[in-house]
Amino acid sequence: MKALKPPPRPKLDVRRAQTYPLGGRASKVAAREVGHKLEPGLSFAQWLDRIPNILAGEDLRIAVDAITKARLAGKGVALGMGAHPIKVGLSPMIIDLMERGVITSVALNGAGIIHDFELAAAGKTSEDVGPGLDKGRFGMARETGAVLNRVIKQAAKKSRGLGETLGAHIAVGKYPHRDLSILAAGARLDVPVTVHVAIGTDIIHMHPSADGAAIGKTSLRDFHRLAEVVAGLAGGVYVNLGSAVVLPEVFVKALNLARNLGHKVRPLTTLDLDFLRHYRPGVNVVSRPTAAGGRGLRITGHHELLFPLLAGAILERLEAASAPKRQR
Repeated sequence: MKALKPPPRPKLDVRRAQTYPLGGRASKVAAREVGHKLEPGLSFAQWLDRIPNILAGEDLRIAVDAITKARLAGKGVALGMGAHPIKVGLSPMIIDLMERGVITSVALNGAGIIHDFELAAAGKTSEDVGPGLDKGRFGMARETGAVLNRVIKQAAKKSRGLGETLGAHIAVGKYPHRDLSILAAGARLDVPVTVHVAIGTDIIHMHPSADGAAIGKTSLRDFHRLAEVVAGLAGGVYVNLGSAVVLPEVFVKALNLARNLGHKVRPLTTLDLDFLRHYRPGVNVVSRPTAAGGRGLRITGHHELLFPLLAGAILERLEAASAPKRQR
């Protein structure tokens, strides 16, 4: 085989390169959008005003504005979340937003009920998987499996949802830290808390007390309840907090079912908060649900930092919105 000829290399006269005035060029960053210097002693609202209005800073403001406007207009703000936000200590903030009427519904995956229950019952949760797995002891805490599986069976017998039944159980039970339970808060406040289980993903499925038929029946009931919540989200907001697979898949099916039954659910704002950008939240929360009308947002970072920032900004905005009314 003969050696291939090299491609031609045109001669360039860089003296003939064309330029244009900087002032006439479109730019992504403007002076009015940059941040301002910080000083000790600033209030949270003052600090918030000083962050750049660029990229995530702009998206945060858009998300806060959407959530604030939705609630002031009587529209829903639905939170779908994995278990990790509970594990990093966000339950009190989530419950506070439920109590204030900012979060109007919560959807959990199966792991969420485990950490919620353990935190309420024992004041601690989240074991070290590695050492337990080596000995086959991971996830085998007796009370977690026995109580949760028993309550799930009770819910199935009464044709009730998993979330509402477990929430009512924790709310009236002798659990020393039940004030940290999102499920119990939902029962106490009449805020829908639904649970969406994938069989085999949760530690309680390893226990002999697990009943697949009961898990499926109660979780399906919760799916139908979530579909009703989503059907009423026109003009509202759906927030995905730390669920990479289950909740994005459940949400997009609930949305499709609602639209199939005649509820357009638009405009709709969606927000994905996670420490990584995953595929399913990107398509099933951010882009596809808002394609027919609305806006999808993504803010990436640690839950234990991002969510308090979002919550604090929302509360500041709501406080500012109510201040003139109090003065009058």
